[in-house]
Amino acid sequence: MLLVVGRIGRAHGVLGEATIEIRTDLPDDRFIVGSQLVTDPAERGPLTIESLRYHNGILLLKFREAHDRTSIEKLRDTLLVADIDMANEAQFEDEFHVQQLIGLSVINETGELIGELSDVLNLPGQDLLAVKTPTGEILIPFVAEFVPEVDIESGRIIVSPPPGLLHLTESADE
Repeated sequence: MLLVVGRIGRAHGVLGEATIEIRTDLPDDRFIVGSQLVTDPAERGPLTIESLRYHNGILLLKFREAHDRTSIEKLRDTLLVADIDMANEAQFEDEFHVQQLIGLSVINETGELIGELSDVLNLPGQDLLAVKTPTGEILIPFVAEFVPEVDIESGRIIVSPPPGLLHLTESADE
């Protein structure tokens, strides 16, 4: 599966290094000298990592295809995409990529369909599941107490939300 792992920022210095906004939990596995990354938009790549280093906590990459500051500036805001084998990704049983979850059916513990997962919101306190329902969107805290099971194989997420949470959108419409 193709996943965005970074975004090219501004040029750093005159030798063709770019600042990188890291969008992965595993930058050491995604950014390796010699590896080639797909780009979005596609016509700006693919890009091959020629060198990498950290400067004041910021990842700097140099690409074979961009030799100076001007060529890096033309790549600014380009997304860097890597082909990830999802089967080998999870280090722990309860780790998932958002792309694996989007579109899964969300059901309650009795098997009643609540809706479809449309997004996972990464907030400072906790992640929230954004569930599209017939009456609107509801947000469910993505914690074991309210989300006891995620079954990617069967395409479902079982939730046990606190009383009243599922009916918030209905009472707001009344």
